[in-house]
Amino acid sequence: MPKMKTHRGAAKRFRVTASGKIKRGKAYRSHILTKKTTKRKRNLRKIAYMSDADQKNIKELLPYK
Repeated sequence: MPKMKTHRGAAKRFRVTASGKIKRGKAYRSHILTKKTTKRKRNLRKIAYMSDADQKNIKELLPYK
């Protein structure tokens, strides 16, 4: 049986924590920032975690993490 391949797109976007949760960055942070409030942009910097419903799918894409 060949080794499973890591989904490279997912590997660049997600990190697995020591407890097994999946960290992700937040969306809406790349451009058109002038109309967004300072508070909103500041909160977009924070780390977010994947929901439990999505974690199973992401873990299949990252078999060795």
